Amino acid sequence: QVQLVESGGGLVQAGGSLRLSCAASGRTVSNYAMGWFRQAPGKEREFVATISWSGSNTDSADSVKGRFTISRDNAKNTVYLQMNSLKPEDTAVYYCVAGPTVWSITTTPSYWGQGTQVTVSS
Repeated sequence: QVQLVESGGGLVQAGGSLRLSCAASGRTVSNYAMGWFRQAPGKEREFVATISWSGSNTDSADSVKGRFTISRDNAKNTVYLQMNSLKPEDTAVYYCVAGPTVWSITTTPSYWGQGTQVTVSS
């Protein structure tokens, strides 16, 4: 089992920045690809970004490319999502996820955190 705990959400004005963190524990988390999903009110969960176990491969949704950056620190078992130039449409609950491969993250993650709220005001 892998446990994921997100932090760093909050309220920010449009154009501002936030950094989300996800602390992982349990199995050897450094062997897992990690990522982020989000769910806005009344909408389905959507993929945001993913990073391979080594950190050498990343991918992100077109809607956040150039604004969001995913990174990880395996020594701290932590993955980050730096969010810049935030827009009101980025308002959502953000979930940390883990899975065996980057591809699996974009489709069916194996593990989910409990989520952290991000609210962007206009």
